Amino acid sequence: MPSHAPSDPPLPPTSAVEPGDAELLRLHCAGDPAAFGELFRRHRDRMWAVALRICRDPEVAADALQDGFLSAFRRADSFRGEAAVTTWLHRIVVNACLDRLRRQRPTSPLPERELADRHDEHARTDERLDVHEALARLPEGQRAAIVLVDMHAVPVAEAAAILGVAEGTVKSRCSRGRAALAALLDVRADRSRAPR
Repeated sequence: MPSHAPSDPPLPPTSAVEPGDAELLRLHCAGDPAAFGELFRRHRDRMWAVALRICRDPEVAADALQDGFLSAFRRADSFRGEAAVTTWLHRIVVNACLDRLRRQRPTSPLPERELADRHDEHARTDERLDVHEALARLPEGQRAAIVLVDMHAVPVAEAAAILGVAEGTVKSRCSRGRAALAALLDVRADRSRAPR
């Protein structure tokens, strides 16, 4: 009888599939100390980009992002699974941004000059600043809708869920906001072409 070669050692177990966002929230609510940290790690960059575009000021955006994630941490048990976790997080962060902007509006001017001073070397950056400055002049609802739909490619239905309004309202806010942005940018372009 032929001798059998020794069997190969068993393969190490494959790493478990990473839990989904909803599972991380469930684990967090059950007391897992690392679960929310993983959720934060996954989504902080996207939420930071949203906060920065809505608030325009990095300090205000950072505070709003912290407020939003702290609120999500504390209210994780309010997540019902009716929408994606990212939609739920977007809603919380957008609301935190709008709350910060409402609180600071009476006393804080827009930091237009500050941003322009930092980035006046490149024409493309100047154009981007013009867009951000024009965006800052829109009503909060229009700005939030445009940031989500046009700048972050969030589907209209998801943006409606995030903002807590009807889809038609999101479409209307985007439409009015785009028209207002175009008018503001045309005025800025006319000024920059005017002889000094």
